[in-house]
Amino acid sequence: MQEPEKAETIEAEQVPKGQAEAVAELKKTITVDTVHNDEALKVLANYAGDETWTEKEEKLVRRKIDRRLLPILCATYGLQYYDKAMISQAALFGLRTDLELVGNRYSFSSAIFYLGFIVGAYPAIVMAQRFPIERVAAGIVCVWGACLMCTAAVHNWQGLYAQRFFLGFLESGISPMFMLVVGQFYKKDEQALRMGAWYCCTGYVSIISPLINYGLGHITGALSPWRYMYLVAGSITILYSAVIYFLMPPDPIRAKGFNERERYIAVARLRTNNAGVRNKHFKKEQLFELLGDVKFWIVFAMAFLIMIANGPVSTFTPIIIASFGFSTLNSLLLVMPAGLIIGTVEWVAPYVAYKVPKMRAYLVAICEMGTILAALLLWLLPRDKTGGLLFGAYTLATFGGGYAVLMGMQIANTAGYTKRSLASSGIFVGYCLGNFTGPLLFKPKDAPEYGPGFLAVVITSIMSAVLSIVYRMICVWENKKRDKAGTSEAFEHAYEDDLTDKKNPQFRYTL
Repeated sequence: MQEPEKAETIEAEQVPKGQAEAVAELKKTITVDTVHNDEALKVLANYAGDETWTEKEEKLVRRKIDRRLLPILCATYGLQYYDKAMISQAALFGLRTDLELVGNRYSFSSAIFYLGFIVGAYPAIVMAQRFPIERVAAGIVCVWGACLMCTAAVHNWQGLYAQRFFLGFLESGISPMFMLVVGQFYKKDEQALRMGAWYCCTGYVSIISPLINYGLGHITGALSPWRYMYLVAGSITILYSAVIYFLMPPDPIRAKGFNERERYIAVARLRTNNAGVRNKHFKKEQLFELLGDVKFWIVFAMAFLIMIANGPVSTFTPIIIASFGFSTLNSLLLVMPAGLIIGTVEWVAPYVAYKVPKMRAYLVAICEMGTILAALLLWLLPRDKTGGLLFGAYTLATFGGGYAVLMGMQIANTAGYTKRSLASSGIFVGYCLGNFTGPLLFKPKDAPEYGPGFLAVVITSIMSAVLSIVYRMICVWENKKRDKAGTSEAFEHAYEDDLTDKKNPQFRYTL
């Protein structure tokens, strides 16, 4: 064990000046080692009230957290998806012609975004561990808004490649940060539902964005309509960054607006996670443990395989719908039902995970079945079967519900703050690799059926469904092994030593 680099001294009791008893009573202090232990101990050490609480009190605290945190997470993630998926709608309004996106250039302009995502994910999550997470998030959002506006100044495909790469680099930190934030505020059984709450905005924002871009598509000014789309979206993003900076609660230790008892309950109730709340010190041993953890690599592979299907969803959905014979503006409006359906799936799947114990891995597999069916319809149906083709286009992204559950399962099953931080960014590297590969499989020469692309979606979706069951079997085996060893699940040492899930024999994996 390394020696503490820094220990923070916390005053457990302060006696007001002027009181006679202060002369005789020494100021009590408690030293909390925040290198080896979790910062949550600072809150627990300073609290002098009743250490038990009722279910009603905990429910009120949880609702207060929901009211303050979830609107910020939902709005930010919805805005992120609106910004990064703008290209699929801009493609209907002259972007491909103006920037000479012929052949595979359009596909690669979408894919290169995720190369930037891979490069930026690790630095962003390190900054979020070392510095106040709300300030890091606000800064990232502000700069990516400026980058988005710069798209309007792009005049060739090379410039678009550069812009998309840096946009991905800047946006990369938000998803891993939000996984961390949910893990810091909520108990294991609560996390899946809250993860789904912000992730489902990727679908619901697709109901709103076509309406905005439908209006912007009618502009006949000095610029092409797609340039106005990027200027408006970027301006909104820059303004919204101030909301994150001033209103986002970072963690229950530092969140504003909680009294002493509410803060104590918010922190103490998380003991049952056996995963800690926050530790600012990077620990190399936890990095090496993560790299040797087979469960992490299974989740990584699942994220990659699941997101192959996101290529046609985020890049080609309006184009695919237009290929059914609809006009440009009608194709844009017909994207809206897809947003409603997918947003609902991405909400319902985590809700079922919240209500039904030990269902998470199964839910991932079930959601993948929906994507397999949709891909087969889009691939094999004749082009005159418009109803069936639209149904396939609307349900292709049901994998999103499974991915939302997978994120919650990953954060619930990883303990140790450094390990959890790296695992959160690691799953998004797999996410990015899938999103990078997906669009490249849908080549112009294969239009409108895109047979090879949809065949790849079917195969990778089957593989990810199988891996979800394998992951569950490994967790069941590990839990049984710990039960047989004689150490039952307990939480009295949850904030001590910043233990990882492998090092803490009291930890149990969520199924």
